[in-house]
Amino acid sequence: MPRVSILLTCYNHVKYLSACVEGVRRQTFRDFEIVAIDDGSKDGTREWLAQQPDIRCIFNAENLGTYETLNVGLRSTDGEFVAVLNDDDLWEPEKLSKQVQLLDAHPKVGLVHTGGTFIDGEGKQIEGNPLGFAFPRFETGDILLGLVYENKVIASAALARRSCFEQLGGFNREYFGSGDWEMWFRIAEQHEVGFVDEPLTHYRVHGANASHKLERIWRDDEKLRSWIAPRLESLDGRFPVSDVRKARAFNQAALGTVVTLNGKPAEGRRAYAASIGLNPTRWKTYARYAATFLPPSVFRKLL
Repeated sequence: MPRVSILLTCYNHVKYLSACVEGVRRQTFRDFEIVAIDDGSKDGTREWLAQQPDIRCIFNAENLGTYETLNVGLRSTDGEFVAVLNDDDLWEPEKLSKQVQLLDAHPKVGLVHTGGTFIDGEGKQIEGNPLGFAFPRFETGDILLGLVYENKVIASAALARRSCFEQLGGFNREYFGSGDWEMWFRIAEQHEVGFVDEPLTHYRVHGANASHKLERIWRDDEKLRSWIAPRLESLDGRFPVSDVRKARAFNQAALGTVVTLNGKPAEGRRAYAASIGLNPTRWKTYARYAATFLPPSVFRKLL
C-alpha cells in the first residue's frame, strides 16, 4: 500500500496535463500512486492518460462533477494520505516530502497545505491577486474560525489523512465549486491544520476555471453559508466569545450578500440584520443592507 494516493482529477485540460504529471514524477518523495479520474473529457485527455504506464486510470461513464469524481478516487485507493491534484495545476519537487514530514511529526494535524503562486496558461507567474484573493495561507493550528472568512486551502495544495475521510465521509457532491471548502471546514472542526510556508503549489488561472462561473458559485456560497451558520453557535468554549460573535456576524453578512445576488433581497436583509445584531460596529453591513433595495445590477456593482 502506498503512503500517498494522488487523486488526479481530469476534465478537458489535455493542454496542461503533461506538465502537471511531470511535476508529480519529479517528487522527491517516492512512496505514492497516481490515480487519474477523468470526468468525461472529449479533448484527448483519456487517450493521453491511457498511454501512461505509471498512472492508474478511472474513466467515469458520465460526467459526475468535481466532488463525486473525488469520491470515486477515495473509494478506489487506500493510501495513508490523500492528495488532490487538478489536472491544470503544478507541484514543486519537494511538495509531498515537506507535507508528509509535517504530518508524521504532528499527529493532531489532519490536513496540511502549502504556499504557492498563481500561474497563467503558459506557466508564467501572475503577480497580484488574479482571482481577487492572495494565494491562501494559514499557520499550523486551529484554523476553524479562519475558514469562516474564506477558503484558505487550495485543493491542489492539500494533503490529508485518509482517516479524516473515513471519520467524516467524503466530499459533498451537491456542490459545484465549494465542496473542498466544506470538506476542509469539517476536517478543521475535528483536527488541526498544518501549513508548509513555501511556494510548492502553482494554481493555473485560465478562462476555463470553474471559479469564473459566478452564478453557480453564488448558489454554492448560499448553501455553504447556510450550512456553516448553526455550526458556529456552540464554539464559545473553543474560542473567545468576541471572536465567535465576529465570525458569526461575518457569515451572516456573507449570506446576506449571496442570497441577494441570487435574487432574494428580502432574505438578504434578514441575514444582514442578524449580522448587525451580532456586530453592530461593522458599517459595511449597514451599507449593503441599504443596497438590497437597489436594482440587482446596481447591487452587484457596489460590491
